[in-house]
Amino acid sequence: MTTTPLAVEATGLVKTFGQNRAVDGVDLRVEAGTVYGVLGPNGAGKTTTISMLATLLKPDAGEARVFGHDVRREPQQVRRLIGVTGQYASIDETLSATENLVVFSRLLGLSRAEAKRKSNELLERFGLTEAATRPLKAFSGGMRRRLDLAASLIAQPPLIFLDEPTTGLDPRTRAQMWDTIRELVTTGSTVLLTTQYLDEADQLADRIAVIDRGRVVAEGTSDELKASIGTASLQLRLAETATASLTDAADIVRRVLGTPAVVSPEGSRLTAPMADPDRVTDLLVAFRDAGVSLAEMSVQKPTLDEVFLTITGTPTADAAEDAGRELEGSIA
Repeated sequence: MTTTPLAVEATGLVKTFGQNRAVDGVDLRVEAGTVYGVLGPNGAGKTTTISMLATLLKPDAGEARVFGHDVRREPQQVRRLIGVTGQYASIDETLSATENLVVFSRLLGLSRAEAKRKSNELLERFGLTEAATRPLKAFSGGMRRRLDLAASLIAQPPLIFLDEPTTGLDPRTRAQMWDTIRELVTTGSTVLLTTQYLDEADQLADRIAVIDRGRVVAEGTSDELKASIGTASLQLRLAETATASLTDAADIVRRVLGTPAVVSPEGSRLTAPMADPDRVTDLLVAFRDAGVSLAEMSVQKPTLDEVFLTITGTPTADAAEDAGRELEGSIA
């Protein structure tokens, strides 16, 4: 049986700044050819973890390997295998998009002709061709992020670190970035993505590590994390023409599913845990026999938002935005 090679293997990573233990024993295993999401609130230690894996910071304890190369003993080999897009753009404000990419290409050893060809290719790939010669001060935040990502891909690295790549972007630009990240994986790269956005992790990541206060407090696929806090729930709304009462319907749910239903008189709604989906058919038959007519039925799985709040006790960026609060500051 063949095993998928590991792009990242970290054990017990620790980083301390004064009295602040920013990373407190993080373990990660990232399979090659996947998107691995690292999810956590501000100050959780996501960026510090990325910085150690990318050889930008030395761990105080623990070990980490990138495609088998030790980040402490073999930093140059690791740097040849990675691309990094941080929270803040590394592009030069005084140059145009083309000039930025040509400079990065030349620094990476490409000839003048190769640098020009690569720059044009990346500008087209990221939808920046029309703005190629514009000064960067005329670029929107989304355009800057795309150019920054393009610069990190000049060398076609097998492992790409993306540190909150869509923070502050509008929904359309965020969706474009998601498409780009998916394309990176289909063309052979591995992506390690840090984010505060639940929908982003849900949409992109094959596996997710939830980090809080410098520790990995949960890890798994999106479905595994959701299942860890409970089963799906059955949402029912009675039709106005139903001859049976809401109480009768709740009694039938208890008898057939073996679990109590939460009754909401407003809107004639019932909610019940759905531990055994096969019993739903039996429930519908029992409703028909008892004269219970349904206007609406749906199954609601636990959300990553609920997972995050249950595990960390902290609202997510999505929840904060929904409440109209602004995210501020950078993380440790």
